[in-house]
Amino acid sequence: MQRFLPFLAWIGEIRNSQVLRADLIAGITVALVLVPQSMAYAQLAGMPAYYGLYAAFLPPMVAALFGSSRQLATGPVAVVSLLTAAALEPIAASGSPGYVAYAITLSLIVGLFQMSLGLLRLGVVVNFLSHPVIIGFTNAAAIIIATSQLDKIFGVRADKAEHHYETVWNTIAAVPTQIHWPTFFIAAGAFAIMILLRRLNPRIPNVLIAVAITTALSWLIHFEHLETVTLSQIGNKSVQEVVRDEITLKREIPELDKAIADAEKTYQEAHKKYGTDDSRTLLAQHMFDTLKLKRERRIKTVKADVEEIKKTRFDHVPQPDGATGTFYLRGHVPEGAESDGRLWRIRSVDGEQLVMNGGGNVVATVPKGLPSLALPKFDVGVMLQLLSAGITISLLGFMEAISIAKAMATKTRQKLDANQELIGQGLANIAGSLSLSYPTSGSFSRSAVNINAGAVTGFSSVVTSAIVIITLLWLTPLLYHLPQATLAAVIMMAVVGLINVKAVQHAWKAQRQDGIVAIVSFVLTLAFAPHLDKGILIGAGLALILYLYRTMQPRVAVLARHPDGTLRDAEMFGLDTCKNITMIRFDGSLYFANTSYFEDKIQERVATRPELKYVIVLADGINQVDATGEEMLSHLGERLHAAGIEILFAGLKKQVMDVFQRTGLYQSLGAERFFRTEEQALDHVWKKLGNNHEVDCPLNIVCQVTPSK
Repeated sequence: MQRFLPFLAWIGEIRNSQVLRADLIAGITVALVLVPQSMAYAQLAGMPAYYGLYAAFLPPMVAALFGSSRQLATGPVAVVSLLTAAALEPIAASGSPGYVAYAITLSLIVGLFQMSLGLLRLGVVVNFLSHPVIIGFTNAAAIIIATSQLDKIFGVRADKAEHHYETVWNTIAAVPTQIHWPTFFIAAGAFAIMILLRRLNPRIPNVLIAVAITTALSWLIHFEHLETVTLSQIGNKSVQEVVRDEITLKREIPELDKAIADAEKTYQEAHKKYGTDDSRTLLAQHMFDTLKLKRERRIKTVKADVEEIKKTRFDHVPQPDGATGTFYLRGHVPEGAESDGRLWRIRSVDGEQLVMNGGGNVVATVPKGLPSLALPKFDVGVMLQLLSAGITISLLGFMEAISIAKAMATKTRQKLDANQELIGQGLANIAGSLSLSYPTSGSFSRSAVNINAGAVTGFSSVVTSAIVIITLLWLTPLLYHLPQATLAAVIMMAVVGLINVKAVQHAWKAQRQDGIVAIVSFVLTLAFAPHLDKGILIGAGLALILYLYRTMQPRVAVLARHPDGTLRDAEMFGLDTCKNITMIRFDGSLYFANTSYFEDKIQERVATRPELKYVIVLADGINQVDATGEEMLSHLGERLHAAGIEILFAGLKKQVMDVFQRTGLYQSLGAERFFRTEEQALDHVWKKLGNNHEVDCPLNIVCQVTPSK
């Protein structure tokens, strides 16, 4: 039963009061970090902040119950949140109902893919994303995540461009004219609190304290500063026209929907009565398509205009008695009138009433209660559109989770099953999609908090979910005044640890080509952002190409006897070789990409040694042979035999010998061509050549190492 219900392995342990106490403390500690962090990551994913709480509700509990790691803390994470935004922003407006629906569907796709990999025992698939690719991507993602929060840190609004670096430049360019100083000071204060408390004692919940202090300050100073005004109080006719246009659109939509439904019915009737090619059917179809196009264009145009005016800044000229007066476009205040000095913008439009925001942005109303449990709407077209993004998030999210889980399993000496962890993460995302969650994964920072707080079993994550439930049921009003600048600061602090230049340097030292892969993945991820999948795919492709390049020309060494009695590389150590015998060592698997290289090296040796009689292949470095390699050896043996040269093999591994026996190469060459050791092969050759040759052959030099005095 433990195979299907892994939590049965540890559920009995919580009867121990010490284990129960440790898990309770760890679960509460993680929740204190998770609640504010989850809201920040939801904001990063382009979702309303409270959806982060939904993502922190079921996934941590389900992943702990059905995964194999006892300390892995699952929930919203920075990289997966960024990938979610990158996947959805091209097809829907951030925070819109359509965007939220896509995100929930994406969570279902990720969960189904991960669970399928786990059930099919295909966890090894993640190995196709090499470590250098992940290093490069993670470093780039950390920079992208941090810079994506600049607008919230400075309180500015900038146009989003096709590439992330262009958006960052637009944000920086907007700072001198649009910076909202209270927002900036709130963010700076949050940074100061978190950094100071982290240095004083890492165990202090610095994120929670920063959130609590800045939220209280926001409430005290009326940081948001909202005013509800009528359309007549907007002193600009173009803005009034846009708002009235939206009001008109809301009236038109029901009428358009009814007309579209009638046109569709007419088309279906005509199609059934007259067939596809009849002019009456074609006319009905044209009317139906025209109405749909009209509706889409109308909505798109009005929404674009409304979004544009929401970016616009206004000056407010109050009435003489201090009451709310008139709002003018920035810089268009009439001569003689004096503004209140604030920068105002339109927060929302409700009929002919507008909510104006003269302060900073806060989380605002968080719906009270648990999210409703329901299956996401199945739309095959949408699921196919999101499939590639879902696979990317599945693999990267799981790689992050399993690397964390392995590190903790080493520390706790617990058994870890990668396939079971895939099932746990998959079920967590599926459960999340039922409770309005976007994709989740294992968190490095919260897992570290969990294990450092003393978590022994997965019950600590159950406790964490329980605290999130309490927050959703009773504590949501406390989150209204939480500044979004604080959440941006939380995100930036969290991703600082993802930047790891030393890892890139280490990869370069270990293998220069791996260093190149890491750097290329880093640069391309930055260049293609927000299309992050391109950088990952190109990096993974480059890693495979360089791997093939390395294995296409493995090391081939001609061996000779070293004075110490061992066989060494003759060229490297300047050793003499035998004119009748050549010993060649091949360091690598023999497969289709390098068979020609191996054959060329043999032929090159044969061409430079006219008196050559025997070629001994030291095959202890050959781990695998494919059909191409076996075929090449068969033909090579025939050609050498025709030239009066015999090829012998020494040290063949069992899996390679099995291939030779199955294909008949062993039988065709003859059992006398295969030897367990190189010395046995040499003894055989010397007997064939005669004893005099054994004395003269450099391969038989007696050890000349001088004994130490």
